[in-house]
Amino acid sequence: MTHDLNLLTTPLQALIKRPPITLAPSASIRAAAELMREQGVSSLMLVEQTLLVGLVTDSDLRNRVVAQGLDIERPVADIATRSPMTVNADSPAFEAVLLMTRHNIHHVPVMSGQRIVGMVTPTDLTEQRSTSPVYLAEDIYKQTTLDGLVQISQRIKRLQQHLASAGASAYSTGHIITAMTDAFTVQLIQLAQAQLGPAPIDYAWVAAGSQARNEQAAKTDQDNCLILDDSFDETAHGTYFKTFSRFVCDGLNACGYIHCPGEMMAMTDTWRQPRQRWADYFKHWINTPDPQALMLTCVFFDLRLIHGQAALLDTLRHDLLLQTQGKSLFLAHMVSNALKHRPPLGLFGRLLTLRGGEHAGSIDLKHKGIVPVVDLARVYALAGGIDIANTHDRLAQASQTDEVSEQGAHDLRDAFEFLAKLRITHQALQISRGQAPDNYLNLKELSNFERSHLKDAFSVVQTLQDVLGQRYESGRF
Repeated sequence: MTHDLNLLTTPLQALIKRPPITLAPSASIRAAAELMREQGVSSLMLVEQTLLVGLVTDSDLRNRVVAQGLDIERPVADIATRSPMTVNADSPAFEAVLLMTRHNIHHVPVMSGQRIVGMVTPTDLTEQRSTSPVYLAEDIYKQTTLDGLVQISQRIKRLQQHLASAGASAYSTGHIITAMTDAFTVQLIQLAQAQLGPAPIDYAWVAAGSQARNEQAAKTDQDNCLILDDSFDETAHGTYFKTFSRFVCDGLNACGYIHCPGEMMAMTDTWRQPRQRWADYFKHWINTPDPQALMLTCVFFDLRLIHGQAALLDTLRHDLLLQTQGKSLFLAHMVSNALKHRPPLGLFGRLLTLRGGEHAGSIDLKHKGIVPVVDLARVYALAGGIDIANTHDRLAQASQTDEVSEQGAHDLRDAFEFLAKLRITHQALQISRGQAPDNYLNLKELSNFERSHLKDAFSVVQTLQDVLGQRYESGRF
């Protein structure tokens, strides 16, 4: 077990090794460089009237001063990053990892309210570059060819192994593994635009499914779509976006994020449409909730922007939530659809395993455990107008509404964490054996203690499913 990855659950406050190194923004660049040398640090924070106003790093000195021949007597504020991203001292270290990973940054000020506590860097969070999410993301963003990205993608499985061995939560593991998918996607978009030129109109590249929810694991396919500005003209813009989306989707496939078997990808014409067409899609699915519409709603209600114009997605989701709240017939159909995935419990709480085939004696953790919780959380979100995609976060927010009791939401979150972590550990074990990761857990892998907890988790899910089913059948919605 690697000590460094155990720090993912440690409060950032505990990682601060020294008081903050600060300087006035009016001080010279020379003074900043001298202070960094004296203190042996790679960054310092600019403070004015006790407030953090900027950040200067050694790379700023190289790239913005030396490389450009800048006068070192100029104010250090001229080369600083203004209003830098920060993290709260009480937050778990994983949040700093995630911030560095998503934004490809290496110095993050730690704050307690308006007070500066200190600075964290990747070396504070990990000692092994090869398995550090921050360094891995940095390497992804450095790649200028698809072959380079494919090579880097081989490290994702090893990253999940290390997260599992370090005991990282399923919540943090899902966010970190998904951040890697996001990085591959963004870099492929950059490579596509380098070849094709800039997009002719605004667009939003949007993740769906588990990527949108920040719940990915080592085994995953891709679900994505493209929302285009309503100025889209097929004759003028169609060829560009068709080529662009195929480049990105094929690139993801090459990196191990296989093409969606249901073709729910931006490279499919149906899922590469102007914003108004998307609005029409959702309106039809909500007003005509047939099985196909319910399936598509399950995929495309879970959306998150990866790259492009945020307003295209934000306005769409806002309008969607206004339509679903109080839509009794639609919600009743969504509940009915959600109850099709039932936990594998028999009489007296006995665990029911698959009887035949290559997975005999196993339980499908994804479809029999994780998906039912995801479905419940989605219904709560649709009914309550909750604009969050992550299942854990949806449940936390739903507990503050009338959609589910606070105790029920708490129990579901715990059950979801247990089931998701069980799957991550199972897949990590398969990877260590040189096997392809899957979702089928053989009960022989579990101790009696773990089996007991598995039964409890399934029982929680089953109970909350029954409560939701009865609520809608009674006509209270």
